[in-house]
Amino acid sequence: METKVEALEDNRVKVTVTVDAKEIDGRIKKTYKDFAYKYSFPGFRRGKAPRPVIDNALGAEAVRATVTDEVVNETYPLVVDESNLYPVAKPEFEDGGLVEPGKPYVFGFTLAVKPELELSSYEAVEVELPAEGATDAEVDEQVESLREHYYTFEDASAATKIKEGGFADLAIKAADDAGEAIESLATESRIYGLGSGLFPEAFDQELVGMKKGQTKSFVIDVPAESSTLLAQLAGKTAKVAFDVEVKTVKTKELPEVTDEWAKDTLGFENVEDLRARIAESIAQQKADVLPRMKENACLAVLSERLEGEVPQGMAEDSETRLLQDFFQQLQRQSMNFDTYLMQQGITSDQFKEDVKQQALDVAKQDLALDAWARHFELVATDDDVAAEFEKSGAEDPKALQEEWRKNGQLHLLREGIMRSNAMRDVMDKAQVTEIDFAAKKDEEDKKPAKKAAAKKAAKKAEKPAEGEDAAEAKPAKKAAPKKKAAKKADAEPEPAAAAEDGAAQNA
Repeated sequence: METKVEALEDNRVKVTVTVDAKEIDGRIKKTYKDFAYKYSFPGFRRGKAPRPVIDNALGAEAVRATVTDEVVNETYPLVVDESNLYPVAKPEFEDGGLVEPGKPYVFGFTLAVKPELELSSYEAVEVELPAEGATDAEVDEQVESLREHYYTFEDASAATKIKEGGFADLAIKAADDAGEAIESLATESRIYGLGSGLFPEAFDQELVGMKKGQTKSFVIDVPAESSTLLAQLAGKTAKVAFDVEVKTVKTKELPEVTDEWAKDTLGFENVEDLRARIAESIAQQKADVLPRMKENACLAVLSERLEGEVPQGMAEDSETRLLQDFFQQLQRQSMNFDTYLMQQGITSDQFKEDVKQQALDVAKQDLALDAWARHFELVATDDDVAAEFEKSGAEDPKALQEEWRKNGQLHLLREGIMRSNAMRDVMDKAQVTEIDFAAKKDEEDKKPAKKAAAKKAAKKAEKPAEGEDAAEAKPAKKAAPKKKAAKKADAEPEPAAAAEDGAAQNA
């Protein structure tokens, strides 16, 4: 077999394959013999019918057509592998006619292949990662989370006004458009946190400035993207009339971190033991995730250096693999697609766009690794390939490797090995700056907000965009944390046993 590969435009190649006459004659002979055993021919024992009888019964071109199909289908995968071609689409075969006895057979096809793009730089990548182990700031952050878990509410003085983000014990009555009471919203006493997302922002703004004993009546619209408690009213009423009484203004009190609290509430010997256990947990978690974090960070930098466009076929293949993996995972979790969308709070169109973007990102990363491997001559040797089959656990690794070769799949394994080698090289050479992100966040939180930003935020709160109410004007991503906070603010303090379980999980 002889192969000629000619480069075309748009990352396409034309491949011409010549199969010698001896191979063709051998296949024709074998096919006649197979047909003689496969079919029954009157007057002849099975396997004894001569060629003219077979041609007369099945058609003069039956054997040649069968051999032609076999030659093309069996040879094409071998050509792809031996020519180191990496297809990104199905081949387009030319009509080469049928094989003929005593003559070599020539067939050709064009194929879209993976482009050999370059990087803007092959210098070591620079990334920022959390430091190994546990920093004091990270431990402090976890201790603060535990304090937040065990908060209590205390009555503020009668003169205290409700502020944004504050808490109050409320008595609430509500009615719909028709004046009918909405019992699901009514309560004689509910500790409510402003900004929790239970009610729309318009409801919260009505409470700001109120004090203990004051009452207020007001009407708010039911927003299209409703809050937690008003979601049930969507499509049933356009407005809700509220009568609210502030029974007391509340302050949220966090426990003091003492040896007594650490022992009696959390079950540790003292604060030192608590911090030590938290540090161990953080260090173990980092040890588990840091390699993957480093890999992702390096890939992000590397893909930004990629010069050129990702072929559509390659992006589509990446998207197909992502979808297959995703739905297999859903199946393992016994979850249907609609439930997943509901949990994530996204539409099917948003999901599709997310997957397309992820697929494009993966394809860019793969091409970037390919460029790095070519530049530094990181190849997949025959020994590397054989070693992968040995590690596969197959009963006969060599037979499995030969099967892959005949199916034209070896190039996929070589590609994976090459990219793995490139990834290791990138990570080994990477210049890592260790950052204490917890300390950095703490410093940023302590900085006073710029006056201009504060004024802008206040203006936005007072005047939502036209056609929106205040709740709708907020970015969707910020709603989730508020709902989580709402659970705490609206719930009774947890029993000690449940609290200890939570502490154990956090520690």
